[in-house]
Amino acid sequence: MRTAVPTVPTDRERTAVQAYLRLLHTVRAAFDDTGAGPGGGRPAVVPPGVLAEAERALDAAGLAGNEEEFFRLLHTWSWSPQP
Repeated sequence: MRTAVPTVPTDRERTAVQAYLRLLHTVRAAFDDTGAGPGGGRPAVVPPGVLAEAERALDAAGLAGNEEEFFRLLHTWSWSPQP
């Protein structure tokens, strides 16, 4: 049985993962806050700069349009979302 050899992420891959995580946390926060206040139900807002940062980082790492490879990297690094 072959064991997977851990890969060492490049600086660009690490930057892409960090940008993705910032985007993920921003989206979660936006959706968590949508029911707050009188009337609630306001639409979630994600700052365009956060999304643009993630897109630029994915592009720079050569991962734009290659979600399978990107999520493989996340899995390889044993990333797990916080509850």
